[in-house]
Amino acid sequence: MRTPVLALVLLAACRGAEPAEAPRADASAEPPIASADPHAPDGTFEGRPIAPTMSFLGADWLTRSERDAEEDPDALHRELALRPGQTVCDIGTGNGYHAIRMARAVGPRGKVLAVDVQPEMLELLREQVAGAGADNVEPVLGTPTDPHLPEGACDLQLLVDVYHELAEPAPMLAALRKALAKDGRIAIVEFRGEDPDVPIKPEHKMSKAQVVKELEPRGFRLAQSYDGLPWQHLLVFTRE
Repeated sequence: MRTPVLALVLLAACRGAEPAEAPRADASAEPPIASADPHAPDGTFEGRPIAPTMSFLGADWLTRSERDAEEDPDALHRELALRPGQTVCDIGTGNGYHAIRMARAVGPRGKVLAVDVQPEMLELLREQVAGAGADNVEPVLGTPTDPHLPEGACDLQLLVDVYHELAEPAPMLAALRKALAKDGRIAIVEFRGEDPDVPIKPEHKMSKAQVVKELEPRGFRLAQSYDGLPWQHLLVFTRE
């Protein structure tokens, strides 16, 4: 995510997205981090630490050669089942690793609103989008408390490796909920905190139970859970 992170991926994502430090537990080189600004005085939310966010200076890490094998984005996007003509939102878009895939899925009649809190990340996104010819991607500059999305606009919001870095989870979740369409979905992808064999630093992992604990009291209902990714959960929520 970005400064101070929404993680927002975001804001990390969101998502995604994206680790404050390289989340690899065995990584010898870690990308730079942006200054964290967690909402809680002790840097926690609902009993878990808010991870610092990755700076745009480490954006190359988001398109590392190993990422496809570690995260299997093809399987993820099959599960998301995006349709032509939808408006979808990539929260914590970074340099567009997922936004460009989403743009192809929704086609020219659809739209991708690609949100990040770092203007520099959005410049990198624009370069990637231009190279891919993805004219239906719209960069959006968010803040740690507001993704600046239109009310009721999003058929799907995607946060990949982003949610755990949101500096202000409660107001951000409220804003994301407001931006969902009536039947919209919010998809949270996080490295599995329950699995000690996932070689990711603990602060960059979340358990399924923790994600549900944070979202369900804030107006969301778990509608889908998919554990077929190599290292991550996919948890899809709808509005309660």
